[in-house]
Amino acid sequence: MTEHFDAIIVGAGQAGPALAGRLTAAGMTVALIERRHVGGTCVNTGCRPTKTMVASAYAAHLARRGADFGVSSGPVSVDMAKVAERARRIILDARHGNEDWLQGMPGLELVRGHAAFLGPGLMAVGERRLSAPRIFLNVGGRPAIPDLPGVKDVAFLTNADLIAIDSLPQHLVVIGGSYIGLEFAQMFRRFGSRVSVVEMGPRLIAREDEDVSEEIRSILEAEGIEVRTSATCISLAPHETGVSVGVDCQTGAPSIHGSHVLLATGRRPNTDDLGLDKAGIATDARGYITVDDQLATTCEGVWALGDCNGKGAFTHTAWNDYEIVTANLLDGEARRVSARILGYALYIDPPLGRVGMTESQARASGRSLLVAKRPMSRVGRAVEKAETLGFMKLVADAETREILGAAILGTSGDEAISGVLDLMNAGASIDTLRWAVPIHPTVAELLPTLALDAKPDGGAS
Repeated sequence: MTEHFDAIIVGAGQAGPALAGRLTAAGMTVALIERRHVGGTCVNTGCRPTKTMVASAYAAHLARRGADFGVSSGPVSVDMAKVAERARRIILDARHGNEDWLQGMPGLELVRGHAAFLGPGLMAVGERRLSAPRIFLNVGGRPAIPDLPGVKDVAFLTNADLIAIDSLPQHLVVIGGSYIGLEFAQMFRRFGSRVSVVEMGPRLIAREDEDVSEEIRSILEAEGIEVRTSATCISLAPHETGVSVGVDCQTGAPSIHGSHVLLATGRRPNTDDLGLDKAGIATDARGYITVDDQLATTCEGVWALGDCNGKGAFTHTAWNDYEIVTANLLDGEARRVSARILGYALYIDPPLGRVGMTESQARASGRSLLVAKRPMSRVGRAVEKAETLGFMKLVADAETREILGAAILGTSGDEAISGVLDLMNAGASIDTLRWAVPIHPTVAELLPTLALDAKPDGGAS
């Protein structure tokens, strides 16, 4: 027997519960299907626990620097069991809060189990058959496990494993020099582990500008993290210390011996076991669900939101996907993904806040540019906090005066970047930023000065 609903949502990640709330408030009956934990990646293995651990690592780092601020303290030690328990408590609080909300939502049934299509508009969850004229896929993603030589012969960790570890690795080898890998590298170095980062490419976080990559490498190496780039032939093998990682780099030893290895080489969408072909839902070569500018798939009545659609790998983009879909379906609007200006952050310390184009992307567009760059050592708030590493950079179109992008690698950069993001969303020019009057003393107060510094092909440094 088939059970009929007005809508089916697959996945209770960032977009799913909020979408259920809007649909049920509109009078629809909704089945929200979740095969594991309510809250998705952000709550359970991503943002919430990792940033909780980043905060613990920062506390340890700041305690060791007490003398710099005229504060005396004894030897600093880290209790990894308490760090892990703190992260777990925050996970459970958020997860249970979401569950309580959903359980009390009129018109909603929270269905536990794995969902797969039987055909257009029809899904199976165990022995149950569910149908709806509207289906929303919010299935998220998981760590991508690279097919490295020896990967099946060693015990390795993913980010989900590392947030639950309750003892300190003696030597953590991080394979992957991008956002996830670098955050874990720095936090475990601050917890007290020896840390090595192994990256196949010639530099860290290759999607960023070269000067950003170089500065981040310098920041990490100054804390004692070993960075090995151009690791062209990475392999894994058991070793008496735990694991041996072959790197084949241009310089340095050909292998690194560590107690633990973290695979941080990207993520893949959870789309391979949904039976998408039975509903005529197309995917790209990497498994991401093909969607149009309003997030509709190639099957009428089916939308894809969040990490599984390849349009953004962040909690805030998943939330915006929910906003786009509900605005179009329920509010009579015509919101588009292509109108979204992407901002994001890398949560090392100091953090990197980014919005819009990199300088390299802007130059590749063939535009005439205005560029400004200013070291954080010239930002009063950074000096007062004794956190002067990094720089801020702004890129604009020289002819239209449009702000194209910005990077703030420095203390509070993840917060200050929102000022630029807001102006870009409002369509404001670099001249509007120039005449803004931010609060003193803040990091953001230097943004008008940065705009004033903007010159053709480069700014003040």
